[in-house]
This record gives sequence, C-alpha cells and structure tokens, in this order.
Amino acid sequence: MEEMQELSRREVALLRATAANRVDLTRSAEPDVRVDGLPFCDPTTARSLVHAGLIEAATPVAPGHRAPARLTSAGAEALGMAVLVA
Repeated sequence: MEEMQELSRREVALLRATAANRVDLTRSAEPDVRVDGLPFCDPTTARSLVHAGLIEAATPVAPGHRAPARLTSAGAEALGMAVLVA
C-alpha cells in the first residue's frame, strides 16, 4: 500500500459513498469506479484510492467484471481520521 497524504474532499466523498454501499468497480489494473451507477467524476482520484489500498472489490470477480466496492481497514481508518479533521 502506498502512503497517502491528507485526503481531499473528493477522496473523502468517495470513501463515504463506498461506506454507504453506493460504489462499484471493475477488477483491472486501472479500475473503473462508479457511484450510484454513474462514472465517478475523477477517475484518477478513484484509482489512487484503490491503488493505495483504501477501497477494494467486496467480492471476487473475473478481470473486467464489476463488483461492489468496500472500504478496507485502512480505508475505514483514513475515513475516520478525515472525518475528524474535516
């Protein structure tokens, strides 16, 4: 997991949406992330959260297929910290 700095409001919003079960993603090297069925407005930010190990697929799926997203323990910790400073 790469080191994340302070979270932006957009990152916090995506983590909160993930915690609320509103996010899904594709299993791929560069996952596509959707919120409420729509592409997330900042794919670079979404992918950085996945690559940082804060968001992951909740269920195993074949490459290229979609799965619900969930917070990892690191994502829940980062969200908790972000909520305290936001």
